[in-house]
Amino acid sequence: MASPLSSEGPWLVVGLGNPGPGYAATRHNVGQMVLDELASRGRLTFKTHKTNATVAEGRLAPGGPRFILAKPNTFMNVSGGPVSQLLRFYSLDPSHLIVVQDELDIPFDTLKLKFGGGHGGHNGVRDVIAATGTGDFTRVRVGVGRPPGSRAAADHVLAGFSAEERKNLPILVSDAADAVEQIASDGLTAAQNRFHTER
Repeated sequence: MASPLSSEGPWLVVGLGNPGPGYAATRHNVGQMVLDELASRGRLTFKTHKTNATVAEGRLAPGGPRFILAKPNTFMNVSGGPVSQLLRFYSLDPSHLIVVQDELDIPFDTLKLKFGGGHGGHNGVRDVIAATGTGDFTRVRVGVGRPPGSRAAADHVLAGFSAEERKNLPILVSDAADAVEQIASDGLTAAQNRFHTER
């Protein structure tokens, strides 16, 4: 399905994850790592918001689109409530929502971008769709790979990155932040053409 996205802001960018320092460095929180990178680029500060999220607002570059960067204060599986509240608070259509998520079905150090569709088994995205009543929003899917051997998927996403992965993690996070910026400025197709190729 084609995305009806335009470069007009504001754009609500939600990084999925779990709250608290104990989860901050886990695979499940890579979406929130991407938001930290975006906020750093714009020198934006996260503040407590009435929608049960922490929010940073502003432009990442002079003359660029306006962003609302949001991290739900809830656990991953109940992310939908804050997202729905944020859309209502800012009077935004879901077509201007970008969800940044971890993705087991994509190899580590790989990005996939899409608009619409189902949740693909991701419980955070499942709850966002349930709470907003639509799947018509953009997803930046950050690959964390399948667990090795017999390790459970839940254990895998709630664990930290391996030493080898940590070497490339800053580049992956930076690329995902670049993808968010390009979706907002140039549209989804342009971002897909850039990030869906071998890197």
